Amino acid sequence: MPVDAPEIIPVEDTRVSCDGTGGALGHPRVYLEMGDESFVECPYCDRRFVLKPGAGHH
Repeated sequence: MPVDAPEIIPVEDTRVSCDGTGGALGHPRVYLEMGDESFVECPYCDRRFVLKPGAGHH
């Protein structure tokens, strides 16, 4: 059975939050920091937050 690729969300900040966007079907809100990377993945829903080109690290 093929596995769907994670949802990719372009962002302009290295700090993001994720709650699964499913309302009651989502997950607890988590705050994620990219550190030295240009992306971070949510440990609950595998969404990948990718820093937009030209956006800088803080």
